[in-house]
Amino acid sequence: MLGINGAMELLLKVITPYTQKHTQVIRTAAEVLAALLKSKSNSRRAVNRSYVPRLLRLHQDWHSHDTAHSFVPIRRALLLCLKHIAKLRSGREAFLAAQGMEILFSIIQNCLDDQSLEPVISIVLQILRQCYPKSPLPLLTTSSAYSFPVPGIVTSEAPRVLTEEDYEDDSEEEEDKDSDSEDVKEEDDDLETDVNKLSSKPGLDRPEEELMQYKAMCLELSCSFEELESKPGDDLNSDETEYANHHHIPTAASPKGLFLNKDQISGGQEKEVLVQNSLLSRVKMGRSSIHLTSKRGPGMNSYRNVHSNDPGIDSSGSDVSDIQASFLEDAGDMDAISCPRISASFSNSTKTRETAEFIDQLLQTHLKPMVFHDPYLYMAKARRTRSVADFTMMAFPDFWGHCPPLSAQPMLQRKCGVQRIKILEDVRRLIQPSDIINKVVFSLDEPWPLQDTASDCLQFFSAFESGNLRKAIQVREFEYDLLVNADVNSTQHQQWFYFKVSGMRAAVPYRFNIINCEKPNSQFNYGMQLTLYSVKEALLGRPTWVRTGYDICYYKNHYRQRTAGAGAASGKCYYTLTFAVTFPHAEDACYLAYHYPYTYSALMTHLDILGKSVNRKQVYFRQEVLCQTLGGNSCPLVTITAMPESDRADHLEQFRQRPYQVITARVHPGESNASWVMKGTLEFLVSSDPVARLLRENFIFKIIPMLNPDGVINGNHRCSLRGEDLNRQWLSPSAHLQPTIYHAKGLLHYLGSIGRRPTVFCDFHGHSQKKNVFLYGCSIKETLWQAEATVGTSNLSEDVSYRTLPKILDKLAPAFTMSSCSFLVEKSRASTARVVVWREMGVSRSYTMESSYCGCNQGPYQGLQFGTGELEEMGAMFCLGLLVLELKSGSCSHQLLTRAAALLSAEEESLDFYLQR
Repeated sequence: MLGINGAMELLLKVITPYTQKHTQVIRTAAEVLAALLKSKSNSRRAVNRSYVPRLLRLHQDWHSHDTAHSFVPIRRALLLCLKHIAKLRSGREAFLAAQGMEILFSIIQNCLDDQSLEPVISIVLQILRQCYPKSPLPLLTTSSAYSFPVPGIVTSEAPRVLTEEDYEDDSEEEEDKDSDSEDVKEEDDDLETDVNKLSSKPGLDRPEEELMQYKAMCLELSCSFEELESKPGDDLNSDETEYANHHHIPTAASPKGLFLNKDQISGGQEKEVLVQNSLLSRVKMGRSSIHLTSKRGPGMNSYRNVHSNDPGIDSSGSDVSDIQASFLEDAGDMDAISCPRISASFSNSTKTRETAEFIDQLLQTHLKPMVFHDPYLYMAKARRTRSVADFTMMAFPDFWGHCPPLSAQPMLQRKCGVQRIKILEDVRRLIQPSDIINKVVFSLDEPWPLQDTASDCLQFFSAFESGNLRKAIQVREFEYDLLVNADVNSTQHQQWFYFKVSGMRAAVPYRFNIINCEKPNSQFNYGMQLTLYSVKEALLGRPTWVRTGYDICYYKNHYRQRTAGAGAASGKCYYTLTFAVTFPHAEDACYLAYHYPYTYSALMTHLDILGKSVNRKQVYFRQEVLCQTLGGNSCPLVTITAMPESDRADHLEQFRQRPYQVITARVHPGESNASWVMKGTLEFLVSSDPVARLLRENFIFKIIPMLNPDGVINGNHRCSLRGEDLNRQWLSPSAHLQPTIYHAKGLLHYLGSIGRRPTVFCDFHGHSQKKNVFLYGCSIKETLWQAEATVGTSNLSEDVSYRTLPKILDKLAPAFTMSSCSFLVEKSRASTARVVVWREMGVSRSYTMESSYCGCNQGPYQGLQFGTGELEEMGAMFCLGLLVLELKSGSCSHQLLTRAAALLSAEEESLDFYLQR
C-alpha cells in the first residue's frame, strides 16, 4: 500500500546527495526504502520509475565524498535497494543498462582490503553476481559426449538455441563471502518413519531355484582339498602371457614394509607376502596417538618443487636423459607403449615392435620397482578392457605406477578473500572483454583435433581409461576454462576429472576453472587440493601422485541449464572450481585428477599379481567372474580364506563352517578413494601379518572390489552405462540392465538360503562433503527417535550390535571417527546396498564405509590430507576391526581368544583396550 500511495517517491526525495546534515534522517529513509523494495511489486514500480540509475548516482556520490567512511550505513542501505530490485529480471536489465556493473566494479576495486567497508563490499559482490547475465554452458548439448546403446535409453532430441526466457528468475541471494562452515546437515524429513517398512522383510526378488547358480561361486563349501588348489596363471590368456613379463614384477621393499620375492613368479616356488611391521603397531590409542610408522609430518611435499618455488630442482628438466625427453612427446600413447586394440595388425607391425623394444629398454633402465604393479601386465590388461569410446591410449601414471609419498601433505590454508578476487576476475571478463582470447583448444565434440602444437598454449588430452575432460577454452594467456563430461547416457554428475596437460612453461602460474560442477559445496573450500602426476618426475625416480594447487575455491557461477519446458523447475545452477598450478618442470606432461585415479585395468593387474603372490599351501585365493557388464567387461569376485590344515574330514568341516564377510566397493566410479581402501584390504588379507592369518583361519571373505567397472573405465562419476546410479538399484535389479548388482544381491541371497548369512556386509565409498572415515549403518530405533516418531515402539526389539564395529574402528584406525557415523534409515536410501542387505538379508551389521576425498580434522592425521598410503591403511584397519569384533562376540571360540591373547601379549594394555566388554 505504501508503494502504491507514493511513499517510495517521498523517501527517495529525502535521500539527498552527500551532505553532513540530517544524516540520521537520510539513513532511516534509505533503510525504509530498502525494506519496501523487498516487495516484488514495489521493485517493479521502482524499475518503471527509473529508480535504478538514480540510486546508482546517489551511491556513487556518497562513496566518492565519504572518504572517512563515516556514513557506511547509508551507502549500505542504498546498495540494499539495488539488490532487492535486482531480484527481478527487469531490475537486472535496468541495472546493466545503467552501467551498474562497471560502476560497482570500479567502486570495489580500491576497497577490498578495507575491513571497515565490509558491509558495503559484501552487498556489492552479491549485486554483481546477481546481475551477471545468465548464460548456457559453452556446449552444444549438456548430454554426455559419449553414448552407449542400451535397453531403456531413448536418444535425446537435438539441442536448441537457448534464450533468456529459458531461465527462471534467479532470486536467491548470492553469497559472496568465503565459505567458513562445512557442516553437512542431515535432513530429518527424509527419515523413514513407517515401522512396517523398517521392520518387515520383503520376499525374494527372483525364483528360488535361480539361486543355485551361485553355488559355483562358493566352491570352498563343496570341493575337495585337491580341487581347491588352482594353478597359477590359469586365468592368464596367451595374449597376456606374451606381454606380461613377470620377471619385471618388483622385488624392492615398499614404504609399508611389504615385499615380494622374485621367485614367487619367475622361479615357480611361491612365497608368502612378508610384513616387516605388524598392523598392530599402527593403531591409535583412544584419542592420543602412539608412534605410527605411517604417520606423516605436515611439512613435506613429495615433489620438492610442487609449486616450482624450490631452487633444489632444475625446472627445465635438463637432468632428464634424451631417451626420457623423447618419450615425453607421446607419453601414454598406446602406439608407443605397444598396447593397441587389434592384435592382428599389432603382431606384424614393424613400428610397434620397435616401440615395444624402446619401452622395454625404458622400463628396465628407469622404472622404480613397485610392489603389486607390473607395467607389462598392465598393458595386457588394458588391451582387453572395453570402453565406449574405444580408447587407444593409456595414461602414463596408470601404466608406469604410483608410489605413495613419504609424508602426507597438510591441508591447504586458504587465503582470505581469494573467492572475492576470483569472482571479480570473472566480472572483469564481462566489462573488459578486450583481453579475452576465448579460443577452444580441446573438445571431445569436435570431429577433428584442435591441438595446435606450434602455439604456446597448453595441450590437453583425456581419451584414456577413467579420463574425463570434455572441453578446454583458453581465456587468457595462462588461464583456461574447462568443462568435464557428464556420465555416459546422462546430462549430470559432472565432478570427476582426470586429464593430461602438456606444453607448460616453468615458474608460471596457470589458472584453471572447471565451470560445470554441480554440487553446491565442496571440500575444495576447506583445505582439499587436487592431485598431480608429473611424467618427468616419474622418469627421475619419483612416480607419485601428489596434492597440488593453490588459490583454490568453489563457488556458484553465472551458467545455467535451460528449463525443460513450461512448468519446469528453474534451470540448474553450475559451480566453478578454480585453482592455480605452477608445474614442477617446463615442457612436462602432467596429469591432473580430482582424486588419486584407480582404473579397472589397475584392479585386474593387482588381482593377478596378488593371486600369484600367495603361498597356496596356506592361503586360499580364488578370483572368478561374477558376471559380464553391459560394456562387455568382467566383474571380478574374489574369495580369500586360509587353506584347511589337511584334507581330513574334521579340518575340511572347520574350513567350510567359517562365517562369511562380504565387502564391496566402487559402485560410484568417481569414488576412487574406495578402491585404494579396497587395495589395502586385499593386500592385508593375503599378507603374512599375524592378524591377517587369524582372519583367514576364522572367516571366508567374499569381495567384489569394483561393482561398476564400465563407469570407472569410461570416466563416469556416479553412474553405469545406462546413466543410472547403481547404488539405487538394489531393491529390484535386472540381470540384463544392472547385472553386477543383480548377481551381487543373488550371491548374498544364496548365502542366506544355505544358512551362511554374512557376519558383516560393508560397501566402500568416498565422501565429498565430510572429512575423516566413518560408517553409515541401519537402526530402526535410532531412526524413529531422530524423527520423534516413537509412539508404539516400546516393545520393538533390535540387535544393537550394529554399533560395535564403528566403536572398535574409532579406537583402532587413525583416520576413523565415530562422531561422523550415522545409523539412520532415509527414504531416499531405501534402494541402497546398505539398507537392502539389512532389510532383506537380515544382516544387522550392514554398512557403507565413507572415506573423505580430503583428509582428517581429528586424531593423529588431523590437518593432513589423505594420501594413498593412509587410505590403504584404513583398508587394513577395517580387517583388524573385524577380528576384534569377533573377539568381543559371545560366540568367539576359546581357541581364537587364546591365539589372539598370545599375539597381543607383547602389548597387554592394547589387548585390554581392544576387548573392553
